[in-house]
Amino acid sequence: MTLETTDPGARPYNWRRITRHPALMEYRRLAFLVAAVNLAVFTVGLYGGHWLTGDGFALGPIADMALINLSLGILIRQQRVVNALFWLATRIPVSWPLWIRWSAGKVFHFGGLHSGGTVAGTVWFGFLLYAMVANRLNGAALPSDLTLGLSAAMIALMTLMVISAIGPIRARFHNAFEKIHRFAGWTVLALFWAQTLSLTRDAGGDLLQTPAFWMLCLITLSIASPWLTLKRVDVDIVKPSNHAVLVRFDYGDTPFPGSSNAISRTPFGEYHSFANIPAPDQSGYRLAISRAGDWTGRFIDNPPEKVWVKGITTSGVARIEVLFKKVVYVGTGSGIGPILPHLLAGEVPNRLIWSTRSPRATYGDALVDEIEAHTENPLIWDTDARGKPNLSALALQAVRDSGAEAVIVISNQKLTRRVVHDMETLGIPAYGAIWDS
Repeated sequence: MTLETTDPGARPYNWRRITRHPALMEYRRLAFLVAAVNLAVFTVGLYGGHWLTGDGFALGPIADMALINLSLGILIRQQRVVNALFWLATRIPVSWPLWIRWSAGKVFHFGGLHSGGTVAGTVWFGFLLYAMVANRLNGAALPSDLTLGLSAAMIALMTLMVISAIGPIRARFHNAFEKIHRFAGWTVLALFWAQTLSLTRDAGGDLLQTPAFWMLCLITLSIASPWLTLKRVDVDIVKPSNHAVLVRFDYGDTPFPGSSNAISRTPFGEYHSFANIPAPDQSGYRLAISRAGDWTGRFIDNPPEKVWVKGITTSGVARIEVLFKKVVYVGTGSGIGPILPHLLAGEVPNRLIWSTRSPRATYGDALVDEIEAHTENPLIWDTDARGKPNLSALALQAVRDSGAEAVIVISNQKLTRRVVHDMETLGIPAYGAIWDS
């Protein structure tokens, strides 16, 4: 069965195959918007003479643009800001038109502002360094050699961070990407403070009266805050198979459905975020971790007794379910983890399609029984017995049968993008992770 055979009326909506293509998803649109705004500001400033003074380049306005963009890129990823964005988006009632709720549900694409802001900030810092060097070559005494050196070091590290974040590079060298972003990012922050102090001294100004000082205070607090809540906690691990484990926490935190927490075996090691599985009327929560790489493989083969938890509980993609009257969940493998808390909470009527290898042998009878008891007519597809299904066709049929308004997909990148694109091509709101971190 193919998607086309289940929907003979799809052809009139073929224009959506372009407008809803993953290459044009909201994440990239936001990044493009940031780039367009910055280009417009640069062009207006160029023709208006804002970047020049009688003695050369005006360093202040250029530095302000660099700071604005970098602040946007950092603060938009702060966990409390993320939770606030989700809270705001999910205030929209289900009585509002579907197209408004469809758009509000894309709130998790805010990462486009992160990538757009950090790249634009890096470009502005590059322009600032060029302006500094040009002023010195034209005979200006300032900025000082120290300021120039600090600025050059910042640009080098920021460029390295941007390059490591390019999709194919990040995917292939993800561990290196994480280390570069953490340690190079901390170094850039320290250099930023030093540069600001040096620039203020060059100008003979008062640091406390500069906007950069207060913005740097905010950025520093934003970056430090997840580490201020770092804690080492006990875990109880159930291992139903060599492919997956269920991890239970009970250290005084009971998160909300649609949230995640980042865990690691060492305090400054490799952190991975997993969807929380809280249960009504129970304290604590669970995580479902399946074998998907070196880190998860080591976790399953040698389960720890304690792990480190960083930051606060943070909203994730499935949190937007409350924008719709009924949803269809499509999950594969351990993708059931982010879905299960919504089945247990029962806040929004739903239908479930779960495709996985030998579900009972892999995840245990208890988990499968729990799933079957908390959703209407779940379709649990055993890929060992039946092969891989056409998830788009199954999702479309479930939407038609149940009257659901939206589809939420929790799977690997390729399948997620395929199902989301297929659904939205047919005018059905669909959501799935965008792998922007």
